[in-house]
Amino acid sequence: MSRLDRRRSLGRITFVTADRFTVELNSNADGFTLVGFDGQHYVARIGSFVLIPLQDEYAVAEIIGLRDSERPHAGSSDLKFDDGHLLASTKFLDVVPLGTLPFEDSAPFRFGLSVYPALFSDVLYTQMEDLDRILDVTNNAQIDGDPTGATKMQAFSIGTSVVFDDYQVKVRVNEFFGGHSAVLGNTGSGKSCTVAAILQSVFEKSDAHPARGASFIILDTNGEYRRAFTELPEPIRRLYAPISGDVSTSVDLGHEAAGEGRLQLRLPHWFMTIDEWAMLLRASDRTQLPVLRMALGLTSLFSKHKGEKQNPEVDELKSHLLGTAVLTVLQQADGAPSAVTRIRGMLANYSSSHFSRDSVDSFLAVSYGQMSKQDALAAFAKSKVLDEVVFPEYDNSPFDFTHLGEALSLAILYEESHGNKQIRDYCSSLITRFNSVRDRPDFHFMRPAPAGLDPHELSTEAFVERLLGSFSSETASPRSQITIIDMNEVEDEIVQIASAIVGRLIFEKLRRTKRRNTTPVNIILEEAHRYIGSTPSLFAVDATPVFERIAKEGRKYGLFITLASQRPSELSKTVLSQCSNFVVHRIQNPEDLSHIRQMTPFISENVLKRLPSLPKQHALIFGSSVNVPTTFRVRDANPRPHSDDANISDLWFVSDPGT
Repeated sequence: MSRLDRRRSLGRITFVTADRFTVELNSNADGFTLVGFDGQHYVARIGSFVLIPLQDEYAVAEIIGLRDSERPHAGSSDLKFDDGHLLASTKFLDVVPLGTLPFEDSAPFRFGLSVYPALFSDVLYTQMEDLDRILDVTNNAQIDGDPTGATKMQAFSIGTSVVFDDYQVKVRVNEFFGGHSAVLGNTGSGKSCTVAAILQSVFEKSDAHPARGASFIILDTNGEYRRAFTELPEPIRRLYAPISGDVSTSVDLGHEAAGEGRLQLRLPHWFMTIDEWAMLLRASDRTQLPVLRMALGLTSLFSKHKGEKQNPEVDELKSHLLGTAVLTVLQQADGAPSAVTRIRGMLANYSSSHFSRDSVDSFLAVSYGQMSKQDALAAFAKSKVLDEVVFPEYDNSPFDFTHLGEALSLAILYEESHGNKQIRDYCSSLITRFNSVRDRPDFHFMRPAPAGLDPHELSTEAFVERLLGSFSSETASPRSQITIIDMNEVEDEIVQIASAIVGRLIFEKLRRTKRRNTTPVNIILEEAHRYIGSTPSLFAVDATPVFERIAKEGRKYGLFITLASQRPSELSKTVLSQCSNFVVHRIQNPEDLSHIRQMTPFISENVLKRLPSLPKQHALIFGSSVNVPTTFRVRDANPRPHSDDANISDLWFVSDPGT
């Protein structure tokens, strides 16, 4: 140990275990205050650090407890004296090892300890330069080949330490946004402000290049975040995309702020996969799913958006299907009027060049309740029936939602024509569910008609490009870095569906990208427990499997999650276990505390014990983006998200409630 080290010794090690040391303070300490060569030091602040010299490095330990040796109370008959003096009490510090700090000033702090100190090793108080090496990270780094000498941000300030006065707690950009993270805490503890402050810190940095390559998608279930990003500097841009289920509901997009694009978000039904359709319509695997699969294939077959020129083989396939369906209707009909109505309704939406309403209309005349040309119609229909056919698969081509109802009827008729006489009864619940989704106003955002839609709404590829901020060259608009999907006006079922589809589309887009991991995307999941639950959703579509897959595989493709929740115990264990960074506000529920302990076994019990007593706007951060678990006061979000608490006394005690 160097002479300088000896001058800042505060005590010595008297007890060593694998996870805890005991330090006996020097006798010259006045209480827990030590006068060192460089000034006065209070060495008993919970959460502060001490250094223990080893062979070529320091062991860094955190103070977690203070103790005093027992001594009798004044006036006790058991007082003992030594050479006529009352025995002085001894002060002890309980510390836990964190990592090592090499003697070389340029070497960084390393987490973990492999060599433990010997008994009676000296213990040193930390100086500011030690603290910088333990907690600090480099802010900026030179951009290779940039002639202007511009820098890129390596770390951002998340707030100020509550242990070390005015010390800025910094978080490494790569480790925080290059992995999954969780912001947890009771309602009202400051989670939304923390999320807003983190993003503001990234985009407001004035001495580094702006983060123009960033893509943040915020699933805003409470409509809180639009206000928080209204004052970001140029060239950072935002896209505000609210969802309104009810077409009669007017979503207030407000005045377009500087740097903000606006989009009334719709998720066309043809974006859904067959599995998502099956969940939405609760199709049973054995009987209803094959019919639904065929019906969705028929929407692709009969889509009017495939171009005017028809493939002859496709046209024959359409005619075969329609001929088979007409023959089945003629066999089932109770009377001619009923058969004519069903045939005309079917051909109103589905036809081929050789089998259409015009081509069979002459066969549909009804006189005195009889169809005089029924045999001729049957012969015409039979002439279109092929011996062997293979129907196309669903290919996500745009189609009118109501056409799926006709496609379901066609598919059922086709199954009946092959002897499955009970299929209509088996599919009654499927049809009922479809009719419900078709008629419910809150599903309107999923039922747009293809005609008149913007180009980015017709294909999933263009939709995701727009969502991620990549605009077409025709608009000459710059990329947006933050997209806020506002779902405040829709119910939980719609939140589940929308988040599941958006998450899957982004994941598939990045998974198909040839240059993997070159376009990172971060999805912010606000109130994540509402749609990423530990138990299966009660709604038809469950978003949890989508985000569990993203949590497990997204890193390979550059897709990362930051979830915010007030109920960790209700979150998917799979998603939470994949998080490498945690920002935890006050949590008092024993079940939630226990869940965090199970999900973060590498964090000591002493660290987690701080959580129930954290003040508002204070949090504990730990994980790969910081060197050591650190308690801090979150920097003020400016502007704040729209999540302020109600001031009850001001709202109650007024002279005129109507004003």
